[in-house]
Amino acid sequence: MRIVVALGGNALLRRGEPMTAQNQRVNVRAACQSLAPLAADHELVISHGNGPQVGLLALQGSAYKEVDPYPLDVLGAQTEGMIGYLIQQELGNLLPANRRIASLLTMIEVDQHDPAFGNPTKPIGPIYSAAEADALAADKGWVFKPDGEHMRRVVPSPAPKSIFGVEPIQWMLEHGTVITCAGGGGIPVMYTDTPVPAGRELIGVEAVIDKDHASALLALDLNADALLIVTDVDAVYSGWGTADQQAIRRASPAELSAAEFAEGSMGPKVRAACTFVEQTGRLAAIGSIDDTAAILRGEAGTLITTARIPTAAGEAR
Repeated sequence: MRIVVALGGNALLRRGEPMTAQNQRVNVRAACQSLAPLAADHELVISHGNGPQVGLLALQGSAYKEVDPYPLDVLGAQTEGMIGYLIQQELGNLLPANRRIASLLTMIEVDQHDPAFGNPTKPIGPIYSAAEADALAADKGWVFKPDGEHMRRVVPSPAPKSIFGVEPIQWMLEHGTVITCAGGGGIPVMYTDTPVPAGRELIGVEAVIDKDHASALLALDLNADALLIVTDVDAVYSGWGTADQQAIRRASPAELSAAEFAEGSMGPKVRAACTFVEQTGRLAAIGSIDDTAAILRGEAGTLITTARIPTAAGEAR
């Protein structure tokens, strides 16, 4: 099977943990222990979140006043390289020495006319006072929204349009390589109308592409057999956070689409998984990184499928 596994940011950095290099390595090592059995038996592509890592770099950059902060596309490339390196090394320590493993920087095109550019929603970087936010907005053109008693920069989260480098990824998969790519939703880029010798000009964008939607597009482009979105919760829940919360073990895209899930948390994961299933008729699942192999076997997590699901009475619905 060809499998795309999307690692949530909380699978790489546990909630409340300091963002030290050692903590991230320990969590990557644990994630790779769950991924190694899949890599041994299947064609495996790994994507990952990078929100906490980009946020840390933005905080560090804001402390150095001699130069302007690095743009988000550059920060995305930095964190994609860092996390890819950790996954490549830790997974390599668990697989046979002759197994090919690669990590790739992945540019993903967005549309300059995407409505998200008119309504930035993704918070990034440190908090500011209202006066500081006003000054930065005037100086840099940044957009700010309230974050409690403070203000925080927000950036657009446009939909992924196309992934650069799918053909090399296909080639490496066919030659037995485990690949980490499209980290953090990929590096957001777009074409302008400015002509250059190679055609139109390609530039980086101050935006954040949702990692789960980018992973679904990656799975579609690679003709994957399954998309697994793994994080630090064991399943999708109805009534999350209430006394009536209940794990959803199997559902169709239509059933999940009719329910509401938290934005910035489970909502994008559910929509991305449903998109993959709707367009392919294949399996998507959401669950805990610790249960990755069991999720693929249908023994854990939330399975999303168009296949008819057996009921307790042995019938199907």
